[in-house]
Amino acid sequence: MKYTFENGKVVIVSDKEVEKLMSSLKISKKDAIDLWLSDNGYEINEEQQELDEIASKVHINKDIDTKKSTKERKKPEIKVSSEKKQIFQYLKENLSTFCEENNGELTILNENKLFSLKIGEKIFKLDLIETRNKKNP
Repeated sequence: MKYTFENGKVVIVSDKEVEKLMSSLKISKKDAIDLWLSDNGYEINEEQQELDEIASKVHINKDIDTKKSTKERKKPEIKVSSEKKQIFQYLKENLSTFCEENNGELTILNENKLFSLKIGEKIFKLDLIETRNKKNP
């Protein structure tokens, strides 16, 4: 169905949509057409237009920007027990002595955690891991 505005503009209105509005809302055909035109942006709602003008003066947009903030995360703090530090120091001293005797090279890849030994052409890695106790046995 064609609907003609007072200014001469012609819009094709879906008959099915108008009938659906009439039956679901129990309104007249004219009201259903007006509702369809306003829902699809053909008729200007004066109240909405006034609110848009007020919002534009206050710099409020219709759409809200939902970007996440770029807040920097704190790096996790790694707690190392005193026993692990002692064991690591003991291994470091003994492995360095072993490497000197065997013409090897000791590298600490991660403090209090990871060693790398190079003896001849072979490379060995030693990882010191402290396991946690189970909370619920």
